[in-house]
Amino acid sequence: MNILILGSGGREHALAWAVKQNPKCDRLIVAPGNAGIGAIAELAAIDPCDAGAVLGCVRKNKIDFVIVGPEAPLAAGVADALRAEGVLTFGPSAEAAKLEASKAFTKEICDACGAPTAGWARFSDAEAARDYVRAKGAPIVIKADGLAAGKGVIVAMTLDEALAGVDDILGGAFGAAGAEVVIEEFMAGEEASFFILSDGTDVLPVGTAQDHKRVGDGDTGPNTGGMGAYSPAPVLTPAIQEQVLAEIVRPTVAEMARRGTPFQGVLYAGLMIENGRARLVEYNVRFGDPECQVLMMRLGAQALDLLLACAEGRLGETRAQWADDHALTVVMAANGYPGAYARGTVISGLDTLPEDSTHMVFHAGTALKDGALIATGGRVLNVTARGATLKEAQARAYEMIDRIDWPEGFCRRDIGWRAL
Repeated sequence: MNILILGSGGREHALAWAVKQNPKCDRLIVAPGNAGIGAIAELAAIDPCDAGAVLGCVRKNKIDFVIVGPEAPLAAGVADALRAEGVLTFGPSAEAAKLEASKAFTKEICDACGAPTAGWARFSDAEAARDYVRAKGAPIVIKADGLAAGKGVIVAMTLDEALAGVDDILGGAFGAAGAEVVIEEFMAGEEASFFILSDGTDVLPVGTAQDHKRVGDGDTGPNTGGMGAYSPAPVLTPAIQEQVLAEIVRPTVAEMARRGTPFQGVLYAGLMIENGRARLVEYNVRFGDPECQVLMMRLGAQALDLLLACAEGRLGETRAQWADDHALTVVMAANGYPGAYARGTVISGLDTLPEDSTHMVFHAGTALKDGALIATGGRVLNVTARGATLKEAQARAYEMIDRIDWPEGFCRRDIGWRAL
């Protein structure tokens, strides 16, 4: 098969790495990709949100299967345009992608199907939102309704923080994503991620993970897109996974089908777990980043078979096979992230590291310039390892990090600490 993956981050490098191992893959193109992806696949310099450019690439290269990595092309309807042309595609329609693109939409779905989640309200008027916050008190969660690139969520521990969050969002700090604000009850507990494929009818769990959102050791400092992750997540016991499937995921899939907008793709259920029960924090409609990296390390070549079964409506006859092991990824970011950071700094030492089924460095924000590898983003590398235990996977990942020469980069030194 000729396969096209849309995206340019660590998630897409991990997807490409897994897909490439499957004998069904004859030719792999990633658009636009990055320097690390370019070492294992062809790159196409197109905008993944431009449906016309994507279709042109598909026709030119006789693509048989398209995997949409990030959320923005999904929300832009790229999967719809591909399906309209008869192209086999992994990823939901724009209407189904509203499960991520609109926080309020997800809450409405939860209300309609009885899925347990936080109490909520939405506002476009700042004064009404402030009045609601004052009536509810803190802690409370303030969210921009739309896509804000992993940002736009304020977990406010004080009333002042909450009121400032309302003013920021409705004042335009997150652009169009903040046209409405969703205000939610604060949920206590431990957060974890559950990944489930859906073909619109059947669902198939494909793994659990936990990530570390805050920039500093001990989960301190500002929130980021994720500074590391590990899989499996011990807190997501088999019993809790069954509860989530029965009370949250299957009812959501059934409600989406009932509305005439069946969900086909991966549902990333962000969960809050307390006293042995889970409630939904939010849905994403693509693999998490950096969670995808640890899932793909553990799934390997079968990932392509699972995504094909999903796209072809065959999930009911498919099962994921798991090795009894652990994977952990550590994000190396540019100094200053998630604030201002320098671009174009040189990274060396990667050519001395092993690349195999146990050790991989997935690139998130890199490019080649005059033969040197340079950093082009905030989160730049995902140093990933597997082990028989989480402790072993953690030790292997940090051994690799210690051999990377990048003075302008940093990482957390405690990824996995909760589980360990």
